[in-house]
Amino acid sequence: MMRSLLYVLMFLTVIGAAFWAYHENYKTQAALGDAQAVRAEIRDARARLAVLRAEWAYLNRPDRLRDLAEINFDRLGLMPLEPEQFGRVDQISYPQPPELPISEPVEISSAGAQEP
Repeated sequence: MMRSLLYVLMFLTVIGAAFWAYHENYKTQAALGDAQAVRAEIRDARARLAVLRAEWAYLNRPDRLRDLAEINFDRLGLMPLEPEQFGRVDQISYPQPPELPISEPVEISSAGAQEP
């Protein structure tokens, strides 16, 4: 009697483990499919980004911008870009950080310190 109960419990344990493994396998396959879909979206987004960067570079060509500035001078008043219009970084005046008022100063002294 005890032996048959043990066999039944072992059989149910094996069936339970098989069901669990089957269920986990399907969850893993679904997760792998989701990861593959995300990788495909990333690949497509990178391809779109490369196209947008190429379009941006094409639209911002200096000769095209110069022509647009000349064509729209009456409306916008944009001057054509010249090398003399650019400056150096050391010519830029950056604002000074504001000085914080000191309301309660603290005196620091080494009068009571012991020498080694």
